Amino acid sequence: MISLLSRMFIRNYRDYRSPAVRTSYGILCGVVGIFLNILLFAFKLAAGILSGSVAVTADAFNNLSDAGSSVITLIGFKLAAEKPDKEHPFGHGRFEYISGLIVSLVIMLMGIELAKSSLDKILHPETVEANVLTFSVLAVSIGVKLYMSFYNRTVGEKIDSVSMKATAADSKSDVVSTGVVFLVTLFSSFSNLNLDGYCGLAVALFILYTGFNAARDTINPLLGQPPKKEFVEEIRHIVMSYPEVRGIHDLIVHDYGPGRIMVSLHAEVDENADFSETHDVIDNIEKYLAEKLGCSAVIHMDPIATGDHESEDLKKSLTEFAHAALSPEISLHDFRLVKGRTHTNVIFDIVIPYDSKLSDEQIKKTLRDYLGTFEDIRYFAVITVDRSYI
Repeated sequence: MISLLSRMFIRNYRDYRSPAVRTSYGILCGVVGIFLNILLFAFKLAAGILSGSVAVTADAFNNLSDAGSSVITLIGFKLAAEKPDKEHPFGHGRFEYISGLIVSLVIMLMGIELAKSSLDKILHPETVEANVLTFSVLAVSIGVKLYMSFYNRTVGEKIDSVSMKATAADSKSDVVSTGVVFLVTLFSSFSNLNLDGYCGLAVALFILYTGFNAARDTINPLLGQPPKKEFVEEIRHIVMSYPEVRGIHDLIVHDYGPGRIMVSLHAEVDENADFSETHDVIDNIEKYLAEKLGCSAVIHMDPIATGDHESEDLKKSLTEFAHAALSPEISLHDFRLVKGRTHTNVIFDIVIPYDSKLSDEQIKKTLRDYLGTFEDIRYFAVITVDRSYI
């Protein structure tokens, strides 16, 4: 149904990187979610009242909260689509993350409420009476929620939306909770053993677990998580595909919300190349990154010496040693030699993994000790240690 509706109402519906298309998908899925959840709420509430099952009734109100979650998701997408203003020059894209966090908190709230009602049911058990209507409503509900989980997850993956993924997790928890309610109701119809409250408590714990995981997934981008490796490699591949670029470093990805990514990096270029021509190449790279990846890029040119065999050989030797002695993920840049009468300054920056346990002084001492092993020339190391942001 979502595929059909997207073809009918969303222009360029396959352009998932487009902010306008992402917003349209969010609104469409939100409207469909509201309609289906209100429908399920009405039928489940009727079935719960007729059967006297607190689990069925609680499941009905869970669907009502899901309708509210869909409203929050819809509002989040609308607010995230607002244009940048003076107070928010980078746009309002993070509203989508905030709406996903609210949905996660609603999930956990429903888990707490269900746990309270289930404990009351354990302390004061009541007979559960089931009929064909009850089983039919629960069976249809499981099918509808499976579909909602599928389309929210599928769309969430396509447009890379944590809010949609949180909604998908909510629907998935509903499938489990309604499935348990169905089995308990069926069991209670053929047995004197009343498990209604106990199973309701188990479902509540599952809902709390689902809500916690969804909240964690939405908090991470708000706090600032590292970019996906695939995205970083795509940037690296595009930039390095230009022969004028000899290397890149200091790559930083700023996430201001889906479709609002800013990238900054340093591109190493030949110091003897024509400055104007090289600058034009850099401008073209920035434009291509915007077209291909939908991100705003700012690239700083770093001129490097080429043809200096002593510098190139020493950098290669030092890099191989650092990989073996410190970490294979280490990289060196801004490498240059400044020769003096008594010694040669070896000046460079070294980038180490952010989670490295080595201190800056340990790293510097290790590299200086290695440079001290060269007997034919006296090297003095001037080292700047950077932590990787990717």
